[in-house]
Amino acid sequence: MEIFCDFNFRRFEENDVKTFSPIMKQSFDKDFQIHLGKDAGGPPGYNNGDFLRKWYFHNGACAYAVYKNDIPVGAICVWINDNQENYLGNVFIDPDYQNKGIGLIIWNYIEQKYPETKVWRTETPGFSIRNHYFYVNKCGFKIIKIENPKDKYDASYILEKQMK
Repeated sequence: MEIFCDFNFRRFEENDVKTFSPIMKQSFDKDFQIHLGKDAGGPPGYNNGDFLRKWYFHNGACAYAVYKNDIPVGAICVWINDNQENYLGNVFIDPDYQNKGIGLIIWNYIEQKYPETKVWRTETPGFSIRNHYFYVNKCGFKIIKIENPKDKYDASYILEKQMK
């Protein structure tokens, strides 16, 4: 376990799936409610732990559970490549803890954890304006491509951040 800005970060483990699945579901559902007016929604398996099992334990993934005072607040999954062109696969935060700077703390932890990174890449749904704001205005990513821009449900923003 590592401490960063008063948050505890530790490798995501199988027993975390049960703890973090409801948090992931709430986080994604909140985004769908805010941006699409729907009660629920997210990527396949976001609501039952299958997403976490598939990606957080994927070969090459580095996934972390994030706690504040022993309370689970979120998680993040990244892929670290030999060429140091790395990928942010997923980050989510309990809706009760959103809009309090925790996402930026989590991202800053990842950047300091992997200082040899040349470029970070990620993508996010086109409808998720909060994600666009977070990645671009808080984390320093740039939007480099928009896939399916005319489709509210299938649009995807491709982002990258060149590191110094």
